[in-house]
Amino acid sequence: MFVIELQNVGKCYFLHHKRQLLAQRVASRIRGGKASFWALRNLDLQIEAGETVGVVGANGAGKSTLLSIAVGVTSPTEGTVIRRGRVAALLELGSGFHADLTGRENIHLNAALLGYTRAMVRERLESIVEFAGIPDFIDEPLRTYSTGMMARLGFSVAIHLDPDVLVLDEVLAVGDAEFQKKCVDKILDFRDQGKTLLFVSHSPGAVESLCRRAVWIEMGQVRRDGPAGEVVAEYRESASAISAVGV
Repeated sequence: MFVIELQNVGKCYFLHHKRQLLAQRVASRIRGGKASFWALRNLDLQIEAGETVGVVGANGAGKSTLLSIAVGVTSPTEGTVIRRGRVAALLELGSGFHADLTGRENIHLNAALLGYTRAMVRERLESIVEFAGIPDFIDEPLRTYSTGMMARLGFSVAIHLDPDVLVLDEVLAVGDAEFQKKCVDKILDFRDQGKTLLFVSHSPGAVESLCRRAVWIEMGQVRRDGPAGEVVAEYRESASAISAVGV
């Protein structure tokens, strides 16, 4: 069974080269003079329950846009998106958090969005705080947290709420080495439980070690989709070739 399906998905952004009033923007769009950029176009992707899928590609290829659409944070300009099961996502630092709420309140907020009751959250609260390593700050407003503290709390909430699908965007790029190892161990445990993982990273090695399948995104489309080792090797070869010619 597919837990995430993207059918002929496209995402278009309109480019604003100068400041305009709302009325000017609307008039410009009606006239058809607004410059646009397609971050994704004609993209099809199906992810089955239990798959671990890593997404690779250069900066601006459309990886983060793909994840945002897959979890429902962003709506596609065209195409269809189907999701099944409980999806937990950590797309960027602090996403889903409110800066004026405490760490504890943010845990309850995120859990409520996933359909958990307060009683269910209480069962997991101690584990979430312990993994994040911030017991002395859990009742402080999130705006007082450092970047590393926010990263630890965000990942801990996402992984401990036992989702059917876990979606991560560059989560291993933040935090210290000890925290990154804890993340990797937890992701591997999540994978071994037969859960579904969709993971974006600028590190092909991380995708190869954490995922069994990889999708290479280039210019908003799927260039290659297959076993992680094969796709990562081809992606590295292409990146090396581009670097060698100075492009």
